[in-house]
Amino acid sequence: MEIYMIRHTAVDVPFGVCYGQTDVPLKESFEEEANIVKNNLKDLSFDACFTSPLSRCTKLATYCGYSNATYDNRLKELNFGDWEMQEFNRIYDPRLEEWFKDYLHVTATNGESFEQLHARVAHFLDELKTKAYERVAIFAHGGVLIAAQVYAGLVEAKDGFQNLTPYGGMIKLEL
Repeated sequence: MEIYMIRHTAVDVPFGVCYGQTDVPLKESFEEEANIVKNNLKDLSFDACFTSPLSRCTKLATYCGYSNATYDNRLKELNFGDWEMQEFNRIYDPRLEEWFKDYLHVTATNGESFEQLHARVAHFLDELKTKAYERVAIFAHGGVLIAAQVYAGLVEAKDGFQNLTPYGGMIKLEL
């Protein structure tokens, strides 16, 4: 099965703000960025299309012609819990330092770790593999795309964020 994973376009959030699962707006450049994504998908047909329910993904899926994409909560970004919508350098939580040292296993306060994100993405992909699809599109987030690459054996979890797909970028997995 071919899986095309598309990251949402640029968000209208100041650099350094931890936004995770918060439903944030997109930059004014959305249409320009979305046209590039749409053009990259124009010669592909999909048996199924899935999306994170957060608007930054559903808006792109709809723009690209997939308004009937199936929403799945397992495709949401990493949950940063109490840190959401705070500047990383202004979070005064002792767990933040622990998280920076070991984000794979340490959870954000009232949020989740990368390991937990990976587990829910893996559950989604395990379920997807039971379907008879040949080609699937998934509109999701940077962390989800990293988790999927780890799942597919393309990157190691410890190196995941060094392989962050750019906004509007796409990766292809073969499962």
